[in-house]
Amino acid sequence: MHDLIIRNAQVFDGTGTPAKQVDVAVSQGCITHIGQVDGPARDSIDAQGLALMPGIVDLHTHYDAQVTWDRTMSPSPALGVTTAVIGNCGFGIAPCPAPLRETMLKNLSVVEGMDLQSLLTGVNWQFESFGQYMDQLRRIGPYVNTAVFAGHSVIRTAVMGADGSAQVDPTEDQLQTMQALVRDAMDHGAIGFASSFSPNHSGFGGIPMPSTIASEGELRALAGVLGEKNKGVFMMATGSRASPDVMESIVQDTGRPGYISTVLTMYNEANPALGATYYERCAQALARGNELYVLTSCQPLSFDFTLTDPYVLLSHAAFDAVKTATVDALPGLYRSAEFREAFRQNLRQPKAGILFLGNWRHIEVGQTMRPENQALEGVTIQALADQRGLDPVDVFFDLALSEDLGTHFVGKFFNNNDDGVAPSLKHPASVITLSDAGAHLTYMCDAGFGLYFLAHWVRDTGHFSLAEGVRRLTSEPADRFRIPDRGRLQVGLPADLLLFDPATVGISKPLPRQDLPGGGTRMVREATGVHGVWVNGVKVHDGQDYVDHPHGPGQVLDQFNS
Repeated sequence: MHDLIIRNAQVFDGTGTPAKQVDVAVSQGCITHIGQVDGPARDSIDAQGLALMPGIVDLHTHYDAQVTWDRTMSPSPALGVTTAVIGNCGFGIAPCPAPLRETMLKNLSVVEGMDLQSLLTGVNWQFESFGQYMDQLRRIGPYVNTAVFAGHSVIRTAVMGADGSAQVDPTEDQLQTMQALVRDAMDHGAIGFASSFSPNHSGFGGIPMPSTIASEGELRALAGVLGEKNKGVFMMATGSRASPDVMESIVQDTGRPGYISTVLTMYNEANPALGATYYERCAQALARGNELYVLTSCQPLSFDFTLTDPYVLLSHAAFDAVKTATVDALPGLYRSAEFREAFRQNLRQPKAGILFLGNWRHIEVGQTMRPENQALEGVTIQALADQRGLDPVDVFFDLALSEDLGTHFVGKFFNNNDDGVAPSLKHPASVITLSDAGAHLTYMCDAGFGLYFLAHWVRDTGHFSLAEGVRRLTSEPADRFRIPDRGRLQVGLPADLLLFDPATVGISKPLPRQDLPGGGTRMVREATGVHGVWVNGVKVHDGQDYVDHPHGPGQVLDQFNS
């Protein structure tokens, strides 16, 4: 008897070949037959009119802390994700000596936009080493298959403590210890090594995240462990310092694939040609036999924020004072003519890698606090300034001050033009991912990137066929990160499945949920058109809610292709 038969679905196998209307049978977590399936099953579904595809493979998430209290890793399974990679950009929580736990969480709370009290309340510390963390994940039983990066900032903090954010050059002993910790992580199943040189990556109180001040020599010494081990992938939030030339050089030295993640690769109307240069440099590297790719977002980069926590603006020098100011001091600072003029000057000459470049059409009023301001919701700051004949900088701060800084704003800074974004999605050096799921919870939720891709780029705009769109979300990312057996529907492979309606699949707008430990609030998205998600043959979401499992079916991935 089969455990599951899904009958009459349009089956996309993940390789890009056209769909076939067939049955799919599952037993003991694996696909056992594709075609006409006879005989009984413990669970049988008539999927007439629906499509069946491999579960979405999300290469860029930040569930490192959340998974210790939430095995579902929500909202990703509800949004079709069955495999996730955590520890991106070198931010995570393992290894972490016990005395440094608060330091680690404080930095993580800022750089990844997480509620600090939720982290302090929720993280279940049953580990100090990377291997112990992997063992804890196995005991937890995540709902999705989970791979973990060895992280540069994590390891720097574990070795150097708080000095990791201040001391540029480690001692020789410290560097050797960091190399040993990367080796240890790789020996315990890390998928690779991740780091960040991004100027947007600040830690608690505005201090730099440890890896962002490290030298190129230190980065090469740690990434070099991948070449020494002849395994693993290298992921880098590059900023402007880790240029494509630097990245290709590291790929060439190590013989391991490298992945660039930076807003500089996203479409930006202020410099529309910039992102394309990154893709072409990667294409040139690929032609030379060096595997260098861009982790590519298919969604507008949008952030919900308030001026009590203006995360998206902190990279501007004018906001250095905001980073250290008390909440009570913020109104006076924002009223200051000197502060406003300093911010205007920053916008006239924005630094590389900055999120907001000064186009006030890309910031709109979100949720307002006062009834008389409700009509402003959805209006851009530029439109409001034009209506009032005022400078948009003044309109922006004055509106927030009139509501005791409670006004929510929505910034749509990059990837906000389909004609500009489509070429990057179609480029051979792109890998579609970059959800940041689990992070920036107070501002955004891009965990549904795969469903958005199926809705917007496949169905609504027709830039991709459904078969090709499925391939870009499943087998391709799995292959790029050397994840075996995932992203394909084939007999003998694990049954990671997403059943959906192509006509209605999509995601909701960001929705607030007060469900974090300690009562913290986050933004989530809900799926439309999803009829079921299975991981290793076990249903984890039925399209409406999670299926309760005391131990999730996801595997902790620790073996990867070379």
